[in-house]
Amino acid sequence: MLGYFRMLTRPQLHAYLAALGGWALDALDFFIFVFCLKAISGEFHTDVKAVSEGIFLTLACRPLGALAFGWLAEKFGRRPVLMLNVVSYSLVQLATAFAPNLATLLALRALFGFAMGGEWGVGAALALETLPARGRGFFSGLLQEGYVLGYLLASVVFATVFDHVGWRGLFILSSASALLVLYIRFGVEESPAWVAGAAPQRPSVALLWGAVRASFPTLLYLVLLMACFNAFSHGSQDMYPTFLQVQHGFSAATTGRIAIVMNLGALAGGICFGALSERLGRRRAIALAALLSLPMIPLWAYSHTAVMLSLGGFLMQFMVQGAWGIVPAHLNELSPSSVRAVLPGFAYQLGNLAMSKMAPVQSGLAEARGGDYADILAWTLGVIAVALIIVTLLGPERHSAELRVAS
Repeated sequence: MLGYFRMLTRPQLHAYLAALGGWALDALDFFIFVFCLKAISGEFHTDVKAVSEGIFLTLACRPLGALAFGWLAEKFGRRPVLMLNVVSYSLVQLATAFAPNLATLLALRALFGFAMGGEWGVGAALALETLPARGRGFFSGLLQEGYVLGYLLASVVFATVFDHVGWRGLFILSSASALLVLYIRFGVEESPAWVAGAAPQRPSVALLWGAVRASFPTLLYLVLLMACFNAFSHGSQDMYPTFLQVQHGFSAATTGRIAIVMNLGALAGGICFGALSERLGRRRAIALAALLSLPMIPLWAYSHTAVMLSLGGFLMQFMVQGAWGIVPAHLNELSPSSVRAVLPGFAYQLGNLAMSKMAPVQSGLAEARGGDYADILAWTLGVIAVALIIVTLLGPERHSAELRVAS
């Protein structure tokens, strides 16, 4: 691992760390809400399904953010727009802590989704356009696992702090994500591909839309692929803390500890499969990870003790995030340079939109079955894993395409 980082120049390293940090803190803010579904429903005297609509609204609004922030990044550069993204989602996170009722909280989660939607595409473009092609699979795997690092940090915070400050206190603490802007402002340079390819004129909305239309078949495929990917991750993650608290009656501390183990598996899987994709290719590595998730389902969904659920969670997320670790490289390699800050992020978030009702549907079905989440989680993941394998293997691949020079 250290060998990959040693080959980077200082500007490349800082750009990569900025993208990784932005995505990790974005995920932290998202998963704080996921962990607090039960607590919020209790304070607002409603059920978990009603509060989980906040997950739907977050995911549904992410495509709008991807389009808006992606266009800004094509016009004004990746670096300043990444700073705007971080400030935006941090401020909304802070405002959520003071929501007086469920309706206000849900509206704020929609705004959070808009801000969150822009971060992945802009950050990935900044990092991958700056890095060399060699080792891209490894760096892609680690970059995507910024999401897991955020989930891991949320798990630690929830396990250790929730009982002392409550859900509102967690939202206030996590809004400190805004401090990342200082690092980006003083330590990060602009993407060399954007500097070389965009000056002196930046693309207008019409020109950008024309470029997206020219790439429309690629966009359609990427949306379908990302719908499968988002169902794979959100279907296995978003309701799992609630499953542990409601079906097994685990405390906040135990739930947080199990989630920590899960995310350690996710982090390891993303790095391993990301690096493996350098040899196997992007598609075959994704398909292998999805295939290996299937035999993990019984241990992950039907275990009864915290130890076995931790083991099942570790193995499941090793495979789920193993597949996900390849996504930044695969999407950016498939996208033309003229729309690289827009197309991957927009496709990613449209896939999120397609699967944005996953959490409310899962929780609604589970509550209708007396709080039995195990069957719902198991069947959901089994179907999705098979769909992801098929869609991935039927698609194109541009392994190690040059990204640093605009074409």
